[in-house]
Amino acid sequence: MILIGVVAGVAGGLFGIGGGVIIVPLLVLAFGFTQHKAQGTSLVALLAPVGLLGLMNYWKENNVDLAKGLWIALGFLGGAFFGSKIALGLDPNTMRKSFAVFLVLVGGYMFFRK
Repeated sequence: MILIGVVAGVAGGLFGIGGGVIIVPLLVLAFGFTQHKAQGTSLVALLAPVGLLGLMNYWKENNVDLAKGLWIALGFLGGAFFGSKIALGLDPNTMRKSFAVFLVLVGGYMFFRK
C-alpha cells in the first residue's frame, strides 16, 4: 500500500494526478478491490493534505493560482458528495467499465491534442 502511495505521490507531483489514475486501478488490479471499494479507499488518501509538499514546491516557483484552486476545491466538495451517491447506485461492473472508458477518453484527448 505504501508503494501505491509513493507512485501516486510521484505522479501527483509530476502530473497533478494520483487518486483516480494511479491508486484506483492499482487497488483493483493488484489487490482485487471492487471498483467502489477502490474509489472509496482512494478518497481516504485524498482527505489528508497529501499534496501540501508538492504545492509548496509549485508555490515557490510561482506556479499556483490559489484563488482558482480554492474555487475548484469548493466545487470538488459538492461534486464528490453527489458523484459518490451516483457511483454507489451503479452496478460494480458498469462502474468499472465506465471508469475505464473515462480514462481512455481523457488519455486519447491528451495524446492527440495540439
